[in-house]
Amino acid sequence: MSKILHINSSVRNTDSISRKVTAEFLSKWKAKEPNTVIVDRDLAANPLPHLTEQTLGAFFTPAEQRTPEQVEIAKLSESLVQELFDADVIVIGAPMYNFSITSGLKAWIDHVARAGVTFKYTDKGPVGQLTGKKVYVFTSRGGVYSEGPYAAMDFHGTYLRAVLGFIGLTDVTFIHSEGLAMGDAGVDKALAQTSNTINELLPA
Repeated sequence: MSKILHINSSVRNTDSISRKVTAEFLSKWKAKEPNTVIVDRDLAANPLPHLTEQTLGAFFTPAEQRTPEQVEIAKLSESLVQELFDADVIVIGAPMYNFSITSGLKAWIDHVARAGVTFKYTDKGPVGQLTGKKVYVFTSRGGVYSEGPYAAMDFHGTYLRAVLGFIGLTDVTFIHSEGLAMGDAGVDKALAQTSNTINELLPA
């Protein structure tokens, strides 16, 4: 029995393409593997706090030396990290906002990218600790950034691949729904392409 961590980061609950396509993917996954456990983490419905000086102080203090206040502060990050370690598969809905990820998804990354926890420094450089997991990232973008003249403005997929890889999540598949601001025809084309890709990833 596999466990999927499903992360939604769109601030929109209605008309969200990234939510629509991750729901389609998970529905088809469950049809193939009914015993799969899905853990939902909605970063819009339950936003995470951004880092503060106190948060960083708790992170960088060894667990056995933390004050009661620091123990309480660190609990949220530790629960988010545990969700990642417990998951076999991670599915992320990641719309592009202003050429990058949402602030909610960035806050999640800041809580789970932890030195000595999800990555460690060695004499050969940093080594990610979250290995052996599969990640699917479903993006939604108004324009086309995976290729063509605007590819240089993609700080979205490039950042996610880098930071996920840094913590050991190197087996990442991106499924882009692009051209969504190009009228109804653009939306229909993008969704059809994404559905085709999902069917290829999860053949009946």
